[in-house]
Amino acid sequence: MTNHHDAASEPQPQDLSAQDIQAVIDRILAKEEAATAKGAGRRSAEDGDAASSRRAGLASGKALAISELAEEHSEYDGEQRDLEERRALRRVGGLSTELEDVTEVEYRQLRLERVVLAGIWSEGKLEDAENSLHELAALAETAGSEVLDGVVQRRLKPDAGTFLGSGKAQELKDIVYTTGADTVIVDSELSPSQRRGLEDIVKVKVIDRTALILDIFAQHAKSREGKAQVELAQLEYLLPRLRGWGESMSRQAGGRVGAAGGGIGSRGPGETKIELDRRRIRTRMAKLRREIAGMKPARETKRANRKRNEVPSVAIAGYTNAGKSSLLNRLTDAGVLVQNALFATLDPTVRRAETADGLPYTLADTVGFVRSLPTQLIEAFRSTLEEVADADLVLHVVDASHPDPEGQIAAVREVFTEVDARKVPEIIVLNKADAADPYVLERLRQREPRHVVVSARTGLGIDELKKAISDAIPRPHVALTILVPYNRGDLLSRLHESSSEIRSLEHTADGTLAHVVVRDEFVAELEPFTVHE
Repeated sequence: MTNHHDAASEPQPQDLSAQDIQAVIDRILAKEEAATAKGAGRRSAEDGDAASSRRAGLASGKALAISELAEEHSEYDGEQRDLEERRALRRVGGLSTELEDVTEVEYRQLRLERVVLAGIWSEGKLEDAENSLHELAALAETAGSEVLDGVVQRRLKPDAGTFLGSGKAQELKDIVYTTGADTVIVDSELSPSQRRGLEDIVKVKVIDRTALILDIFAQHAKSREGKAQVELAQLEYLLPRLRGWGESMSRQAGGRVGAAGGGIGSRGPGETKIELDRRRIRTRMAKLRREIAGMKPARETKRANRKRNEVPSVAIAGYTNAGKSSLLNRLTDAGVLVQNALFATLDPTVRRAETADGLPYTLADTVGFVRSLPTQLIEAFRSTLEEVADADLVLHVVDASHPDPEGQIAAVREVFTEVDARKVPEIIVLNKADAADPYVLERLRQREPRHVVVSARTGLGIDELKKAISDAIPRPHVALTILVPYNRGDLLSRLHESSSEIRSLEHTADGTLAHVVVRDEFVAELEPFTVHE
C-alpha cells in the first residue's frame, strides 16, 4: 500500500515528533533539488568496510545510459510520424498515483510513477554495478517513470527473503518515505518470496528488472506478431508469480458442514481460484504459441524468395539504443522510427539496398539486446531473431559513447550464442563516434580488428561502412558466356533481378550473347546455353 504525504494532508506540527519533522523537511528539500537540478546526477558514497553499500545518485533527468546528443534526428530519418503518435500520449508529472479527486480518473494512465532503484554489487568493480543501475534508470525513464534515487549494496549473494539485507531494506524504506516514491525497481530478477518480503518492508510496489523490460516491450509493440510475442513472454513471467489475496483465492469448503463451511453445493475436493487462473493462463499461452507458429510460414516464404533470387542478407543487430534504426535510415532512407530511448523499436524492418557496383542486398533491423535479457523474451522473439542467424553478414552496432561498450559487446554476443548466430560473419560498427571519447575508440579498434567507425547522425564513416559491406557479402564468382534464345527472355530477366553481374550484352541473329558472373546455384540452369570458347 503506497503511503502519500501531500502537503494538504500533513499532520499539524504539534502532532509530529522531531524525527517526523526532519523527515518532512528532508523530503521537501529532495523535491526542490530534483526540480532545480534536472539533468544532473547526484552521487553520494557511504564509506565503510567491504560489506558497506554505496548509493548511486540518480536524480530526475536523463540517465547516463541514454545519449545526451543535442540533435536526435537527421534528414535521413524522414518525418517520424510514428514518433509524434507515441509522444502524443506522453506521461506527465504532478498527478498522484492514488486518485484523490474523481476528476483525475481520465489521466490515470498518463501518471508519472516516482521510483527508487536498488541493486547488489556481488562481483566485479563498483563502477560496473553503478553502470548497471544507470542503465536501469534509463529503462525506468523509457517506461515512463521519474527516477528519484538509487542504492547499491555490497553482498556476496542476495538475501533469500528480501533480496537486500535487513538493514539495507530498512534504509530503502526510509528513502521511499523521504522522497515520496511509489515504486521500487530492483536491478535483478526477484523470486516471488523475495518480492513479497521486500514489499512487506518498504510498503510500496516492488518490481524487478524483467518486469520493467516486459512493460517497455508491451508499450512499444505495434505489429500483430510483436504483440503476441510480448504477451506470451509476460504470461510466462506471470505464471509462477501468481499469489492469492485473502479468501478469494482460498480452496472451497471441501466437505465441511455447518456455518464454518460453504454448505450445499460447495462440498467436494474443490479447486482454488489461483488454480483456475493458472489454467486460464496456460490455455492462453498455448493459443499464443499456435498464433506465432502460424505467422512463421509467411516470414519464411519471404526469406525463401530472397534466397531463391540469391539476394544476400545483412542483419543489423546490437545493444538497445546503439543507433541501429538511425543506421538503417542512413543506409536505405527507410524512415523507421528513431527515438533516444531504450527498446524504441521492436518490430523487424527489412529494406533493399545496393552496393556501389549495383549488387542488391537486404538490410534487416532487429530488436535490441540488453544485459540479462529475460529468457522469456529470447524464447518469444526467437522467430524474429532468426533473421540474424540466417543472415550472410551481421552489422554489430556498438554505442562507442557508452560508459561500458565492451560490456555491451559481450552481452550481445551472448544472445548471438543462444540463437546460433555466432558463426555468421560479423563487422563491429562503432557508432556515435562524434560523441565518443577518442581514447575509447582507439581501445575498441585495438580490441576488434574487423571494425568500422561511423556516426549515423553526421554521416561520418558511412561510405567506409558501405564498402565494408560490399566486400563482405557473398558475391557471384563463376564467369560464363551464354547465348540466350529470344524466346527465353525469362532467363535474362532473372539475371537482372538476381545478384548476378552482367558485364556485357550483345543482340545477335541467334539470340542474346551475354558475358555474366553468377553464383554456383545458377550455373547448372544456364549450362544448356553456355558458349564454350
